[in-house]
Amino acid sequence: MDERTRADVERAEAAIVEHYPRLVRLAHLVLPPAMGRHRRVLTAHGIVQRALPSTGRERARAVLPGQRGPRPEPGYPLVRSRVLELALAQAKPPRWRSPLPVVWGLRLFPRAGGADELALDQALSALSAPARAAVALWHLEELNEDEVLAVLDAAGVADPGAAQRAAVALGRDLGPGTAALLNSGEFDPCTVQARPTDLLRRRQGRRAAVATAVVLTAGAALLTAAGGPDGTPPPAQPDPATVRARQALDPQRLVRAPDDAWADTSRVDFTAWSPRGEYAGDTALLGRALRVWGAPGRDVRVTAADGTSTRPPDQPPRLLYGGVIDGVRVVVLHDGDRLVRYAEPEGAPAELEFARVDNADLTTAGALVIGRGTGWMRYLIAPWITDTTTRDLLRPAAPEKALHVAPDGVTDRVPEPPADGAVCGQWPVARLHSSARVTAQHSFLLTDLGDLTPVHLTYGPAASGGPTAAPPAEATTPAALLSWAHTACSLRGERGAGVRSVNNWAYARQRLPESGAGATWVCSRADTWRGPGRVTVQFHPTVARPEWPARVVGRARDTAACSPYGPEVVGETRWRAGSGHWYLLAAGSPAVRSLDVTGAVRRTTRATTLAVGVPASAPVRVAGVLASGGLLHAMRR
Repeated sequence: MDERTRADVERAEAAIVEHYPRLVRLAHLVLPPAMGRHRRVLTAHGIVQRALPSTGRERARAVLPGQRGPRPEPGYPLVRSRVLELALAQAKPPRWRSPLPVVWGLRLFPRAGGADELALDQALSALSAPARAAVALWHLEELNEDEVLAVLDAAGVADPGAAQRAAVALGRDLGPGTAALLNSGEFDPCTVQARPTDLLRRRQGRRAAVATAVVLTAGAALLTAAGGPDGTPPPAQPDPATVRARQALDPQRLVRAPDDAWADTSRVDFTAWSPRGEYAGDTALLGRALRVWGAPGRDVRVTAADGTSTRPPDQPPRLLYGGVIDGVRVVVLHDGDRLVRYAEPEGAPAELEFARVDNADLTTAGALVIGRGTGWMRYLIAPWITDTTTRDLLRPAAPEKALHVAPDGVTDRVPEPPADGAVCGQWPVARLHSSARVTAQHSFLLTDLGDLTPVHLTYGPAASGGPTAAPPAEATTPAALLSWAHTACSLRGERGAGVRSVNNWAYARQRLPESGAGATWVCSRADTWRGPGRVTVQFHPTVARPEWPARVVGRARDTAACSPYGPEVVGETRWRAGSGHWYLLAAGSPAVRSLDVTGAVRRTTRATTLAVGVPASAPVRVAGVLASGGLLHAMRR
């Protein structure tokens, strides 16, 4: 190595040492959220620790733009570019997996932040890796637009302009506090919390492990002294990453929560499920499930909810169920971030189904779909559920029906809701009642939308004049059931989208012209496990029969609308009165100060609802005026 190259590398090493937390935070923001919190933290540290250049190829990058604030040493831009390259490469399927820092028996993740940090994390998870890199360079590194484009181009991003535009859009949506949020503990992989993984199994196996270690140590000493039988040196020790991968697929190492663990923990989610099913002790079946998960063959049918990784486990997963469902052997596993359902249909190839369940809670971990057939499905109910009933959402006045649950937690067959495009004649939901040992008198509704995890239904009551939406409540009251009777059929378009929960928010009520009857404007927000929301604005007169569906007047995807982070919404529709006259109806949420109509008709009102006579085909446009003076156009289909 010549002197100039040696100096470059020494400066880069100094930059890594001095700015290590900053570089790790940068890598952590760019890495795919689907990796899971634990592996994402370790991978970020591993990337920075491998970022030291070793060839002359990287020297040319030392001229890349530096930060416009306090200027780091000359080697920093070189190292930053290398960190970005390695982090961006993680978004592509790797040919081989780099070893990570070793952490035995613990899961690491950054400290949890507040609502603002959660909203930002959800928004980032919806962006591509290059766009997240652009956000980090703009808000953390304080580079201008030209400098961001130059750094992204040098890091090998195919379309730096698109990444920059996505970063600008996110900054515009979230406001000027984005940089402060990115510098908070929520996004700091150097200040982490640690939680144990398999304390019970490690405690049970400690004596055996010690004895095994003694025997292996003695054997290793003999082999080292004597070599092999022919005098050759002993074989090299296996790579630690290979050992961990084998252990993760060992059925003997599966984590098993004790019975009633849910009653003695503050974390009531899938980690508190104890293993159930008549084959929960069948090592051969469990071993097949793990081997197929680790390396599924070409004939294995693999399905995954939107935004869910299908990678093999990086540690021994938790066993939730092993049994037979309608003649099919089924195993359900949980690795902390995902549910995995393995099935062996008789006379057919094996099946793997993945669903993302990070940050599940009492309700979203209340059940999973354990089996399906033509027009029916079965739930596996959480051990803290004491009573289960079913009802048809389209008939809110009809009584609930008891749903039988077997001792292993599997329910009787439940009809599937109609698929998208099918006739919507019924909408079955399950009502689950949790044990008083968990929470006082809590019940909630779940429905199936085609994924492994059912969807939690909630209801936000009508606006009372405040600036934001009311906090979602359980959709079990008469008002909530009546609202869902009108809107349930709109859920058909959300099947297979990885939806976590759907909230109905009655954001406005309006008097209809001529008749004086009322109408309700509802914003249905479907939140996905990966973060982005999908919104449907619906309008229905209160005189309509309960089973009549509301009219869908607007849709939006990847938006914060109709959430605590985006309480502003405007809807519009054409409505024909009994006299035959046509009207333009519009309504805004309480955060909207006034409504403007432009086009063939011009009208302004200081109220949040508006009704104006218009020809049936007259071109008009409705916008709401916000407190900031900005305009919010009515959501359209």
